[in-house]
Amino acid sequence: MDPKSPVETDLLIVGAGPAGASLACFLARYGLKGIVISSAPGTARTPRAHINNPAAMECMRDIGLWDECRKLGHGGVFLRHFRWCETMAGEEYARVYSFGEGVRQGDVAATSPCWYLDLPQNLLEPVLVKFATTNGFKVRFDTQLIGFEEKGGGKVLCDVRDRVSGATYQISTKYLFGADGARSLVAQKLDLPMTEHPGGGMAFNVLVRADLSHLMRFREGNLNWCVRLERDYPFTCVGRMVKPWYEWIFVFFPKGPGVAAPERSEKEWKEVVEDYIGDPKVQVEVLDVSKWLVNETSANVISKGNVFCLGDAIHRHPPTLGLGSNTCIQDAFNLSWKIHLVLKGLASPSLLSTYNTERQPVAAQLVKESNDILRKHAEVWQALGAKGPGSSEEERMQGIRELRQNTPGGRQRRKLLKERIDYMQHETNTMGIQMGQLYTSTAIDASSEPRPFAPGPREASEPALYYDPSTYPGRRLPHVWLNTPVPGPLVSTLDIAGKGRFALFTGIGGELWKEAAQAVGEELGVEIKAVAIGIGAEWEDPYFEWMGVRGVEDDGCVLVRPDLFVAWRAESGGEELQRLGMVLRGILGVKDSASG
Repeated sequence: MDPKSPVETDLLIVGAGPAGASLACFLARYGLKGIVISSAPGTARTPRAHINNPAAMECMRDIGLWDECRKLGHGGVFLRHFRWCETMAGEEYARVYSFGEGVRQGDVAATSPCWYLDLPQNLLEPVLVKFATTNGFKVRFDTQLIGFEEKGGGKVLCDVRDRVSGATYQISTKYLFGADGARSLVAQKLDLPMTEHPGGGMAFNVLVRADLSHLMRFREGNLNWCVRLERDYPFTCVGRMVKPWYEWIFVFFPKGPGVAAPERSEKEWKEVVEDYIGDPKVQVEVLDVSKWLVNETSANVISKGNVFCLGDAIHRHPPTLGLGSNTCIQDAFNLSWKIHLVLKGLASPSLLSTYNTERQPVAAQLVKESNDILRKHAEVWQALGAKGPGSSEEERMQGIRELRQNTPGGRQRRKLLKERIDYMQHETNTMGIQMGQLYTSTAIDASSEPRPFAPGPREASEPALYYDPSTYPGRRLPHVWLNTPVPGPLVSTLDIAGKGRFALFTGIGGELWKEAAQAVGEELGVEIKAVAIGIGAEWEDPYFEWMGVRGVEDDGCVLVRPDLFVAWRAESGGEELQRLGMVLRGILGVKDSASG
């Protein structure tokens, strides 16, 4: 090859974090090949993002990585509580169950075959990179994108630099993906319009090794909000478990926007952490100190032409709600099947525009919700007595003293604290935010629905907290456990669907839907896995849960996209071949072969 000629590829992903690496995995699952470049020297060296919710883990399950993830991560008791306390060893003011534990445990089990995991980014990324590189993708670290230009013929010409040798070269790609983080060069060069609000200041992550197992016996909690009102350094921090219970990140939030961030030596940070632990016998070793801005920025447009952005490139926010890497993974899952079908000539390029239509609102909501809940945390601290910069120790301690007093002021403050702690369910158990998306785009066909979507009663009353499963087009395929007529291991509807193909669910009397699925799939070159659910069918509904959520008659059908979202449903049978063919051609943006 001429050393001056560009490297040719179909797919170039910039960034090997959760967004870029997961996109490479999902594309590789389709047998596609491409290149991932990252300016970093390797995968993440510190924990960074850590909470993985069931929605994101369903994506990992779909490509066979769920078992590996759950072996590496921690769930259950290790995620049981959010706590508010004086210090890790000191007085506790309040706690709430979190991440599907306690009274909400049944909700998670009913919603997904997966569960919450604390799987830090430095453990997740190697899993993703290994899968991608063993399934057709090349990953090059220490390789920096320095520019790109869209050329004729649907090509994007990218200039890259090898950060080891300093050499520059070019990569020509059909599609470019900007998964290059909050300072995304791809988003910058595309000039994506952003909605940006003033930042919340500079926060610090202090990674330490400190054995707190003796403290956590009666304090099981992944996140421990410590409030040191008698100190003049940031009054609040959160002690986040990394490895139970001997490795932690202490996150120190700023006193407020515009307040200068403290410059501390490693020794000084060690002393601050020791103070927040509150047990002088604990040995603390500082492993890393990093800082980050509390951002509130989302992209109004997330793709242009053959260039797509995902992950932190399009949504920048604090880690509250724990949705950052989860949203990155789901961005990639949404985009990958569309790229596959268009690249293979099985769908019109217009299908790719639905990535923007479906995922941009999710990014905007995430940024707003995560910042709103951080502001709600400040209200908890205020109920405990925290005040703004410049307040005296006496002013700050007054609130804590009042909480203990049998006075009208004490009763009012306790009531206020309870109200604000109760609201924290909007961070710790947000099944509605995580699972309740409703996509509306040309890749969804709700034209035959008699009425607009209406959420179930719980979701309608508290849309952030609750998710009521539904097969309405644009909603997530409900998880239901199924079995064979002669019982064997239970199998989720999510395991029957997905796997890079469309799926069609019907019931007794729906044989013509299965025949139509085979015929339409063969005509369009798209695989459709069609199954019947019902007594005596290939899959049975032992708990009658599918009957309760399917939303169609026995001889109707539910069509599911490769990303496990409902594309369309038919109330009953009749004209199966014509109806299914028309719907799927509409989703793919292709013409009827009979019409030319």
